Amino acid sequence: MSNLPSEPEFEQAYKELVSTLEHSTLFEQYPEYKTALKVVSIPERVIQFRVVWESDKGELNVNRGYRVQFNSALGPYKGGLRFHPTVNLSILKFLGFEQIFKNALTGLNIGGGKGGSDFDPKGKSDNEIRKFCVSFMRELSKHIGADTDVPAGDIGVGGREIGYLFGAYKAERNRWEGILTGKGGNWGGSLIRPEATGFGLVYYVNHMIAFTGQGSFKGKTVAISGSGNVAQYAALKAIELGATVVSLSDSKGALIAEEGHSVTPEDIEKIATLKLKRQALTEFSHQGKYKYIDGARPWTHVKVDIALPCATQNEVSKEEAEALVKSGARFIAEGSNMGCTQDAIDIFEAHRREKKDAAIWYAPGKAANAGGVAVSGLEMAQNSARLKWTSEEVDEKLKGIMEAAFKNGLETAKKFVPTKDGEFPSLVAGSNIAGFVKVAAAMHDHGDWW
Repeated sequence: MSNLPSEPEFEQAYKELVSTLEHSTLFEQYPEYKTALKVVSIPERVIQFRVVWESDKGELNVNRGYRVQFNSALGPYKGGLRFHPTVNLSILKFLGFEQIFKNALTGLNIGGGKGGSDFDPKGKSDNEIRKFCVSFMRELSKHIGADTDVPAGDIGVGGREIGYLFGAYKAERNRWEGILTGKGGNWGGSLIRPEATGFGLVYYVNHMIAFTGQGSFKGKTVAISGSGNVAQYAALKAIELGATVVSLSDSKGALIAEEGHSVTPEDIEKIATLKLKRQALTEFSHQGKYKYIDGARPWTHVKVDIALPCATQNEVSKEEAEALVKSGARFIAEGSNMGCTQDAIDIFEAHRREKKDAAIWYAPGKAANAGGVAVSGLEMAQNSARLKWTSEEVDEKLKGIMEAAFKNGLETAKKFVPTKDGEFPSLVAGSNIAGFVKVAAAMHDHGDWW
């Protein structure tokens, strides 16, 4: 791969998967899977295009648009669209690569992909965002479809953007079909979809806690990073289950609850309003119960039982991982994609092996944050059947999917990763192997490798 430009985020995701496969007995038992790894690491298709749009001042602007259609062995490509100035091919390849195995762990028939643009919605009017979405979808519509590729939202792409994109697709292709998930509730969207990633994360961690014999979220102190949908709904569900949430964050810094205070559902409602207006969290530092620390993340400023990174990639460093271990945290699970650096994961995994049942236990995003894409898959099913399920029906299906993802990773780790007595199984290795094997087996059946 030396002839290719450096893609640090993708290379990190690839190495993280490979390291767990190589340190398991998988290749010893099934050496042919080494060939599958070579094939699955290259996208089936990468689409790149220009997006030209006009500002309210009549100025012409141009951005880059992308769709990485990584793997369709298990079903149509499925994964979000991200509108953010940092978007590049490396980031989208990393996200698409992770998405392959995350989607496999849901048990649903969906492949993996990711897309987006380096367009920044911040500071843009609704009309400018609409114009950009129309131009973006004019090209993307040539490459997606209900049985081909079904994008969803991601950073910078919420309900408003999904609406504009869907309307543009419908006008361009003259058909109403479930080509996007995260749609409005009155035009094909699924109930529980906005909550799904955050709720699913908490359901997953609840199984981790129960497995260790430490009860449930009740009475636990929780640090959460981020303040978007994932963080908000993870916080609300954790509070509902009896936990105390002591932090949130945004791209500029961390919001930390003062001693004796905690995040409340009322605070989260106000923060959600701020986020819709694309405003910072600094306002909350003036309310007497919070301090806002510029340029910080929560992990070194709180003492907690559970840490839930829910913002973006690489938001827990080696030093922050060491601080969480030293403070006595017992569980860390990623609500974001690749939320921990490889150095941080190494710290957590070493502690798991050394301290056994007294260790911190780490869960990777490809398993712990799979709830969002799981309910996106359920939205696809509802669209195909022209049905709408109740909140209770969707929530029960989500709980079942997260339980199955936890048990799958757990049992796969026991099968392929040797452990000592009293040692928790490696959820990162188990999840990686379980997702990889499922996709590789389907690819083999299709003749993609032999």
